[in-house]
Amino acid sequence: MTEQRLSTWENRTEWPMTALAVAFLVVYAWQVLHVSAPAWWRLTLEITLWGVWLVFAADYVTRLVLAERKLRFIWRHLFDLLAVALPMVRQLRVLRLVTVLRVLNRKASTAFRGRVAIYVGMVTVLVSFAAALAVLDAERSNPDAGINSFPKALWWTLTTISTVGYGDVYPTTWEGRLVAASLMIGGIALLGVITGMIASWFLERIQQSTEESVHSETDELHVELVTLREEVRRLRAQLGEQDSSPPRVTS
Repeated sequence: MTEQRLSTWENRTEWPMTALAVAFLVVYAWQVLHVSAPAWWRLTLEITLWGVWLVFAADYVTRLVLAERKLRFIWRHLFDLLAVALPMVRQLRVLRLVTVLRVLNRKASTAFRGRVAIYVGMVTVLVSFAAALAVLDAERSNPDAGINSFPKALWWTLTTISTVGYGDVYPTTWEGRLVAASLMIGGIALLGVITGMIASWFLERIQQSTEESVHSETDELHVELVTLREEVRRLRAQLGEQDSSPPRVTS
């Protein structure tokens, strides 16, 4: 089978990678939200993050080695390559969340296949939380930034992902604007999925209503046809009795 080794590896590492992605997100949130933690604790969190990140990088390299058509794998997983390579630059550290979201999304898309509403809702919450952490991490070091607390970051995330763009707070660093651009693209995609889901639901309801109406009319026609047949049989029976009765003799 084509790419059998690659598929076997991905199936075996699916749950461990998902657990590492969740752990990475928790540690990253702790690092961003608790800046007053002792230096040794912040160093421990940073080492943990880079340790998990190395596992993500090793997973990509392993999948590349197992792939039979490597150029095709690189092309089809170009976003994964960029997400692994770019965050090695300190200024692009917020992109570490991209691979985490990709890993979690791969698991969620399998677990909630056929349940679009649950999947979209979970992805929206996950992306909003991760984006709020990322923009706060990028903006807090800038004294002129308006996004200097998690509630403000979360408010900005909600207005951006919904494409409302309230404008009271906005990113001022290029790193924060990179998060904003990614979030706006993701927000448009999510809105497209939600709109398509609602349209599909309406079409399904209309089709169901039409089918029920057709079935109801068919049942009514069937009842009328049966009644008409009974009437025809009764009339035939009456005509048959009249034909078989003896003629009257008149004097």
